[in-house]
Amino acid sequence: MRSRYSAYALDETDYVLRTWHPRTQPPDVLPGTFTWTGLEIHGYGEDWVEFTARYRGPGGDGAMHERSRFERRAGRWFYVDGEVD
Repeated sequence: MRSRYSAYALDETDYVLRTWHPRTQPPDVLPGTFTWTGLEIHGYGEDWVEFTARYRGPGGDGAMHERSRFERRAGRWFYVDGEVD
């Protein structure tokens, strides 16, 4: 989770796609229009992470709260999907 947040913050969309599960992966990830300013992990389990990511965008400061699901394939974890509040 932290590595994906860092990839979004650094605009490394290739990494974001490489860590996305092939079943749910979009064709591409567009470069961000936000400056990511912080990550807070609220909880986690074997295959999920709940977090709030803070950002600064054209409309001001904001936050995104999500409970993400991950799946292990060939010894690596991949993002499957998430519920955004």
